[in-house]
Amino acid sequence: MSSGNPETRRRILSAAWRLLEAVQGQEVRMTDIAKAAGVSRQALYLHFPTRLDLLVATTHHIDAVKGIDARLAASRAAETGTDRLDAFIAAWAGYIPEIYGVGRALMGMRDTDAAARSAWDDRMQALRHGCRAAVDALARDGRLLAHDTPDTATDLLWSLLSVRLWEHLTLDCGWRQDRYVETVTRLARQALVAAP
Repeated sequence: MSSGNPETRRRILSAAWRLLEAVQGQEVRMTDIAKAAGVSRQALYLHFPTRLDLLVATTHHIDAVKGIDARLAASRAAETGTDRLDAFIAAWAGYIPEIYGVGRALMGMRDTDAAARSAWDDRMQALRHGCRAAVDALARDGRLLAHDTPDTATDLLWSLLSVRLWEHLTLDCGWRQDRYVETVTRLARQALVAAP
C-alpha cells in the first residue's frame, strides 16, 4: 500500500486532486503529480507504487475531506426504507457537484486509461453499494415493488443517480440543483416504492 510521511502523502493526494480537476479528461502523469506536490518521483512511488493506487487513494481522500460518512449518516440511521432511499438520494445528489471535476476527469480518461477506469469504477461500486442498501431496506419493509428484484431495483436506482444524468439535467438542460433532487427522488419512489 503506502508508507512514508503522512504529510507528504496528503500533499501528493491534494496535488493529484487539483490536477484531476484541472485536466478535464486528459491523462495526469505521475511525474506531473510529483512536481505539483513538490516531491521527487521516488517519494511519490514510495507512497503509491502504482498510478492505480494513487488514483484510487485520491478518490478516497476526497471522500474523507468532504466528509462522506457524515453525509450518509442520515441514510444509514433511517428507520424505514423510504426514509433511507430519500436520505441516500439527497446525500449523493448533493455530493455530485462537489466531486464533478474529478469525476469528469476520470470518466474522460476511462476509455484509454485503465487506472482511471478502475478508480472511477471503484467509486461507482461504492455508489451501487449504497443503492443496494436502500433497496434492501425497502424490501425489508415490504415496500419494494413486486415486479422488481433487488438486483433490478438496484440497477435502476444506480442509473438514476449516475453522474452523467446529473450532468445532462443540470449542466446541459439548465435545471437547478433542487429541481434535480426533487425529480430524481420522485422518479425513484415511483419506480421502486410500493404503496403501504
